[in-house]
Amino acid sequence: MSTAIEPHRVAYDDAPLRWFHLRVALGASGGEFSEGFGLGIIGICLQRAAPQLNLDPLWMGTLGAASLASLFAGALLTGAAADRFGRRPIFGFNMAVLGVLSLLQGLVHTRGELLVLRLAIGFVLGSDYAVNKAMLIEYTPRRVRGRILGLLSVMWATGYASAYFAGFALDGLSPESWRWMLISSAIPCFLVLPLRATVPETPMWLTNNGRPETAARIVREKFGTSVAPPAPAVTAANPGEGRWMDLFSPAWRRCTLVACAFFTCLVIPYFAVGTFVAQVMSAMNIESGYAGGLIYNISLLGGAILGLAIVDRISRRRFLVGSFWIAAASTLALTLWNPLPALAMTVLFAVFAGVLSAASNLVYVYLPELFPTALRASGIGLASAVSRIGSAFSTFLLPVIVASYGIHAALAACVAVLAAGAVICQLWAPETQNIRLENLDQGG
Repeated sequence: MSTAIEPHRVAYDDAPLRWFHLRVALGASGGEFSEGFGLGIIGICLQRAAPQLNLDPLWMGTLGAASLASLFAGALLTGAAADRFGRRPIFGFNMAVLGVLSLLQGLVHTRGELLVLRLAIGFVLGSDYAVNKAMLIEYTPRRVRGRILGLLSVMWATGYASAYFAGFALDGLSPESWRWMLISSAIPCFLVLPLRATVPETPMWLTNNGRPETAARIVREKFGTSVAPPAPAVTAANPGEGRWMDLFSPAWRRCTLVACAFFTCLVIPYFAVGTFVAQVMSAMNIESGYAGGLIYNISLLGGAILGLAIVDRISRRRFLVGSFWIAAASTLALTLWNPLPALAMTVLFAVFAGVLSAASNLVYVYLPELFPTALRASGIGLASAVSRIGSAFSTFLLPVIVASYGIHAALAACVAVLAAGAVICQLWAPETQNIRLENLDQGG
């Protein structure tokens, strides 16, 4: 099949922005909001559920980390499945499953029942981590890719912060207000479901898996006859053969290492501190841990918006490395400056939260750009899986470390992780700014 583009047609990667692009972006963003809300609500909920469910620090850490741990399996397994069988089956309907599981949380009577549901929720979240980014990047024109994919980060942070605000609003309604907090996480899942269920398979996946006619029809229906279908990838001789083990081949292992390392080093401190932010603030002797948590979550949202504004203005690599060093410096100040005035402490936590949230834009922009279509969902799934091992482990350990060794020991560990991320990315992270996905598929 010829890959030449007719003179009067634009390349698929350079298609003009259409309403359909925005509809896909809205569906993907709604999924990110749901995920952020579902992960964010557990921290404040556990504080209220502790007396009724008999939660000690060990169980608090276990339940806080449960969804992050099972997210590993969901991302790893569904990433490879999406590369083999397509993005749409998972993208279209996983929010329905997530919504049902979220509702069931309100019916639990034991900590074991809640643990099982949090593990199941994590698996479903993992499926979306792997597929959501791949689905959106394969539909988004190159010239607006950074801004639209960065919107996912803003929506995730908005969901995460909204969970904290919702927890405050529902707190005090009754001794069992924690049940309503958990049930509330189902609402965004069901709201976004109709948008996602009506999005067809991506033309790039269809073309690379032996269905160019279907791909051409979708391009014609959604973008018009002036846009050419994507060219088949030279690596797609065996349709559907993309597997995550291929990510360790000589051609892709550097990208795989960077993807896993930067994602892991970013989310370990993000989730460890964020999940138990009220307790962390209280341990740092801020008078109102919950008020400090509100400031922290507002900083997350502000940082995500800032990251969206600059993601296409500076190189991906510089953005990534600089963010790691700034976050490490602010956390180091929190660790060593003792006694620390409450105002300075709040500002440093805000810088820490804002910078990490801004850098999270790169999870949605840089991470998918590292891999070709045949391996994209597998690559994202593997990086998500590895990162969630780290974040689950750190979230489980944080309340235990704080109780046994103090908050400064926990923050010192975060400094080490952030510095490691900066060094790894400084040495090995490739630049992907304005890369053409079709050229990546062609090996260029």
